[in-house]
Amino acid sequence: MEKKILLAVDDSIHSRHAIQYAVRMSSVAIDLTFTLFHVQPTISQFLLEEAKTGFKARAELKKVIRKNAQNAQGILEKYKAEMVRMGIVDKRIDVATQPKVLGLVKDILDRAERGLYDAIVVGRRGLSRVQKAFMGSVTAKLVEHSRVIPVWVVDANVTSTRIMVAVDGSVSSLGAVDHLCLMVGENPKIKVTLFHVMPRLRDYCVIDFDDKDAGIDQVIAQGDKRYIDHFYAHARERFREAGIRENQIEIKVTKCTANVGKAIVDEAKKGNYGTVVIGRRGASKAFFMGSVSRYVLDRTSNRALWLVS
Repeated sequence: MEKKILLAVDDSIHSRHAIQYAVRMSSVAIDLTFTLFHVQPTISQFLLEEAKTGFKARAELKKVIRKNAQNAQGILEKYKAEMVRMGIVDKRIDVATQPKVLGLVKDILDRAERGLYDAIVVGRRGLSRVQKAFMGSVTAKLVEHSRVIPVWVVDANVTSTRIMVAVDGSVSSLGAVDHLCLMVGENPKIKVTLFHVMPRLRDYCVIDFDDKDAGIDQVIAQGDKRYIDHFYAHARERFREAGIRENQIEIKVTKCTANVGKAIVDEAKKGNYGTVVIGRRGASKAFFMGSVSRYVLDRTSNRALWLVS
């Protein structure tokens, strides 16, 4: 079955990394098609207002619009040629550009939703957490506002094709498994690791309990085991339906030593996983991003993170 990928690009090294990653993943995710999409820069509001009344301003406005369209087309054709050189068949790559209408993020999401794309791929900007807190970023906003379509965030030049799915037994985790099955199903060579971090009381509650309440952690561990075992049964069925055999799936479980997000980031580095798949909301069913997925997004480097609603 054909899978459609929307590559949101600009003329930056981050977009080039995203494109290189998408091409490499075509060896894992069978039957991919790509659309390179570029939103043109904002036109000065002053020029737009002046163009309503002045002939000269209208001429300048047309010149700016034409120049933006030409620059955008140049960027897209350059990337398309690069993808073809890397082995993607020309007919599997479309290009599209438009002036900014609703805003950069909204225009990307609108295009993805109208086009029924299976994923949005974007290169990660090199912003610190402090910068993002004050001014935001395209990547963070895409992840926050894409409630339907998974977002693949690519950080740097990712070469490993190893895949890890961080699971906590939630509906969002099962959605992550479903998305992975859609993308890599029917591939007999794919290997997938399901990674689960056993939670503790403090992952649910910030209250500092006395030692006499330490047995609560054991109760939580027992409940988590029942919860995650039930999840594994459903996940295995999803994999089976997608044509992924039992021997292609590895399950890893670890105890939480610091926090769940850190355990996921550490395992991704330790196992040299190029792709980490995670549910956006987690077991808490947060309306926006869960604390774990946000932690992983903030601290994941040199790999791709698939965030699935």
